Amino acid sequence: MKTLLLGAHCSTEGGLHTAFDRAEKIQATAIQIFTQNARQWHASTIEPYQVEIYKLRKLKSKVKIVISHDSYLINLCAKDNNVHKKSEIAFKNEIIRCNLLDISLLVFHPGSHLGQGEEYGLKKIADTLNKLHQETKNCNVISVVETTSGQGTNLGYKFEHINQIIEMVENKSRIGVCIDSCHIFSAGYDIRDEKKYSMTIKLFDEIIGLKYLKVIHLNDSKSDFGSRVDRHEHIGKGKIGVKPFSYFMNDKRFINIPKIIETPKGKDLKEDIVNLKLLRKLIK
Repeated sequence: MKTLLLGAHCSTEGGLHTAFDRAEKIQATAIQIFTQNARQWHASTIEPYQVEIYKLRKLKSKVKIVISHDSYLINLCAKDNNVHKKSEIAFKNEIIRCNLLDISLLVFHPGSHLGQGEEYGLKKIADTLNKLHQETKNCNVISVVETTSGQGTNLGYKFEHINQIIEMVENKSRIGVCIDSCHIFSAGYDIRDEKKYSMTIKLFDEIIGLKYLKVIHLNDSKSDFGSRVDRHEHIGKGKIGVKPFSYFMNDKRFINIPKIIETPKGKDLKEDIVNLKLLRKLIK
């Protein structure tokens, strides 16, 4: 029997290794972390002793896979040249940090074109990824582009956007995709009944290809279907409801895909415990 890869985004407050203490508390077998402060450009150097502590703690945990999420400040298609350069440097550092920690999946939001136009923005993202992949060719890290709600001028709310990026990325072994249930729902991809769920996943496969799917974010949505507003809610408490999450949890094609919740929580993590318990109960 394969191990269920299920967990949450875990804080690393107190050191990268502390994420595994939180993972233990919520009984996670997969976690997502920030390897640096997600709201700052500057990232402290990870010292060799920190890497060693992190790896030793991981070995003692039940976590089978760690995923990294990049900084919220990074915009790989930024209009401002200075912001774009800072984004390039920051994303390259994210790749290097992941490689140091043996994290093979780095989830990132495509970015906002900010009036430059969608086609221009998509090409700029791919061009930047090509440059950074070349500069980090010795790193075994996959850039995992996340589907978005399409708020403002954010790209990635159409499966076609993701496909265009993949098509333009030269090294296909360095690119993957993360489906976020909240994001695709608010972007207008319906998953509220089994037939609609099947149609949406079929569309994803036809346009992008399931072979590129590396991560699934399981989040309910505070916002309405097709609203293009990104607001995460606890499982079953939002506009998606409980039932659609059973489709994700029981889809045999996704057995080996890590599933991560990114729902609001306090320091005691009781919300994570409740959400993950509910998701486990949905498995048939």
